[in-house]
Amino acid sequence: MNIEPDEHGRLDPPLTGDEAATILGFLDYQRATLAWKTAGLDATGLTAKVGASSITLGGLLKHMAYVEDDWFSRWVHDRDRQPPWDAVDWTTDRDWDWHSAAEDTSEQLHTLWQDAVARSRALLAESMADGGLDRVARRSWPSGESPSLRWILLHMIEEYARHNGHADLIREAVDGVTGE
Repeated sequence: MNIEPDEHGRLDPPLTGDEAATILGFLDYQRATLAWKTAGLDATGLTAKVGASSITLGGLLKHMAYVEDDWFSRWVHDRDRQPPWDAVDWTTDRDWDWHSAAEDTSEQLHTLWQDAVARSRALLAESMADGGLDRVARRSWPSGESPSLRWILLHMIEEYARHNGHADLIREAVDGVTGE
């Protein structure tokens, strides 16, 4: 286990941490993996596709920025969408985050994602101080049920892990960079 970040900036989750520290450690590990898989690429690298898939590394960055903001701000705290998400007609293009990434520079995409992660961390700290993992999201599903912060965090780990698998394949196709 790494007690210092590895060569890609990833810190292993704690082996003996409590539930919150372990969950947050895994989420941060997955975030750091996406940062590694998208680092150092220009527009060509961020718009590259593999096979029939329309997924790009730039699209992954923008999508995960949206997912961070949507879950931690909109769902957990029931706040209105902020730019750029508030100006999107999501009924016309449910995949706007994926499609529009090709119009953004590498710097814009990385900044958008990094800023979203920073906001999420601040909102998460607020939520942990106000009920912890058992805290229920303020926004509810059409059924009236609301997920707990624990559920949302585990969903975020799943979301990152799935997309980091895509990022592995795309990055290897772009420049041969491989790794877990």
